[in-house]
Amino acid sequence: MVASPRPGTPAASSEATRHVMQANRSKNTGPELKVRAALREAGLTGYRLHWKIPGRPDVCFPGRRVAILINGCFWHRCPFCSPSRPKTHAEFWEAKFERNRARDARVRAELVAEGWTVVVVWECRLKKARLEKTMDQIVDVVRRAGEERLPGHVVEIGSQGAWRLRRLRAGRRARRG
Repeated sequence: MVASPRPGTPAASSEATRHVMQANRSKNTGPELKVRAALREAGLTGYRLHWKIPGRPDVCFPGRRVAILINGCFWHRCPFCSPSRPKTHAEFWEAKFERNRARDARVRAELVAEGWTVVVVWECRLKKARLEKTMDQIVDVVRRAGEERLPGHVVEIGSQGAWRLRRLRAGRRARRG
């Protein structure tokens, strides 16, 4: 075990785990860079990074009042790909994930209350097979917001109907065991 860096945080189970966790960045992540490159390619420049509004969105168009939140599947518990859960320190991780989800919901509500269009993009939706379709949706939302003033709302990019998600999850559970 490696010593814990902060009080209340369990020690890493190995030095390798510690290095992997330290390598996780909060800014300029791979998914974030993909989205920014695609926005530039679509001619949508003039965005701000980590703008000083609730939640400090990854990409923000202040004039259009569009905030883009690019969520990592593991940290924010993606509803599409059902990421694995750590086996060690399970209680710590479950509490952390719950705090992350609560903060995400709070930030979205604050932004919507202030009249922002909140675009939520999941890391798994930026993989090669889905990247073009995902970026088309993001570009469409940003352009529409520039053409007309929309009331604050949340747009989940690539979201499927609840019935489809339930069916997908049930199928995954059945395959697992």
